[in-house]
Amino acid sequence: MTSIGTGYDLSASTYSPDGRIFQVEYANKAVENSGTVIGLKCKDGVILAVEKLVQSKLLVPGSNKRLRTVDLHVGLATAGLLADGRQLGHRATSEAASYKQNYNDPIPIQKLADRLALIAGIDKDGTSNLFCLEPSGVFWRLCDSKGRTLARTEIEKLKLESMSAREAVEHAARIIHMVHDEVKDKDFELEISWIFKI
Repeated sequence: MTSIGTGYDLSASTYSPDGRIFQVEYANKAVENSGTVIGLKCKDGVILAVEKLVQSKLLVPGSNKRLRTVDLHVGLATAGLLADGRQLGHRATSEAASYKQNYNDPIPIQKLADRLALIAGIDKDGTSNLFCLEPSGVFWRLCDSKGRTLARTEIEKLKLESMSAREAVEHAARIIHMVHDEVKDKDFELEISWIFKI
């Protein structure tokens, strides 16, 4: 069959005759074309780092954040379309607030990942968690984006289980700078978030 939607790409709930959902495929393509997003789970916390491509020189530096604080113990990093990332951030904040109001406890990270992008945080028992949610709704404990192969290779070289979050911040920045291609890619801003155990 053809790879063109021809009417089947108007809704995220419409299947094509060959069983594809084109809106999910388009969202996956947007993630592949956006900047690299990595998460590092260390012995005393979790690091999120984003290569935020500068779309225009007219944008104010530091605007259009791809990292967001969901709750005191939860951070969120997004790749793909900025508007989709904002929507996920608002939804995550709403879910965390609703859970806290209903159960008088901070939302467990896996429960939030069940409901929602790259989510990192520390659960009540002190366990660090890191999840990546794909546009299809599947979530994983690692993440993919444009520079995924090189980033994954570099991350695998690190001994994260014995590394402090302070040390991991430097490695996260180095990896993001390493995967950025100065020739093909636009300028970028580096965003880093650190969620630590108390």
